[in-house]
Amino acid sequence: MAAITITAPPTGPTQATAKAAFLALLARDLTVLRKEFKMFLARTVMQPLLLMFVFTYVFPKIGQGVGGGAGAARFSTLLVGGVIASTMIFQGIQAVALPLVQDFGFTREIEDRVLAPLPVSAIALEKVVAGGVQALVAGLLVFPMGLFIPATAIDLHINYPLLAAVMILGAFMSASLGLFVGTRVEPRQVPLIFGLLVIPMTFLGAVYYPWQSLEPLRWLQILVLANPLVYLSEGMRSSLTTGVPHMAWPVVLLVLAGAGALLLRVGVAGFRRRVLS
Repeated sequence: MAAITITAPPTGPTQATAKAAFLALLARDLTVLRKEFKMFLARTVMQPLLLMFVFTYVFPKIGQGVGGGAGAARFSTLLVGGVIASTMIFQGIQAVALPLVQDFGFTREIEDRVLAPLPVSAIALEKVVAGGVQALVAGLLVFPMGLFIPATAIDLHINYPLLAAVMILGAFMSASLGLFVGTRVEPRQVPLIFGLLVIPMTFLGAVYYPWQSLEPLRWLQILVLANPLVYLSEGMRSSLTTGVPHMAWPVVLLVLAGAGALLLRVGVAGFRRRVLS
């Protein structure tokens, strides 16, 4: 009598099923973004629009341009990269952290996504990809402002391959930071995200000045190196300008990739812990 071999049923989703579920979740998030694009546009554009309008148009027109004369044009040039960087990192945090805080709240809406045939870590990764797309779109929306708003001429020399690398790694890092924050903040602590994280990061993130200009304050120049926005701001300037001092681009790319990978790893661990608790 021939032996009968019994094969145990699969205990988890197959690779094809997991891939299809991942793409379906991503498509859902992007569809929501498309349907709510007007709201996304309003909350994304307002802050950089006001910054560019006040500092690069109003101030020069009323004779109070930062630096005066040629200095005002130089300030407008360096501000473009900083505003793009701050917009991207703010959108990355907002797109990932705030929805996660709600999902992990009292209603536990995250459990709906956990039912998908995906590993828990893949669900966290999908959040990062969707948030990275939003951060990338937000950064691209700032470019027209830098071209048309300043009252003084701006001197941009775009290195397109470097710009693409900086923006992709910056979007990845920003969304990973959002995952890290979102898995560690309770709903009642949401205001702290902006008061204790976003605002200090922005003012100490080389948005309004090159990092090298902090040389007279050496202690502060070293301290702000812990701020990932510094590298994104410097990376944007290195890819958009030639006459403005900036960090070496290999350092920028290496730190953005490393910070993104570290934040993603820690964020995924926190996501798994919150989901399984």
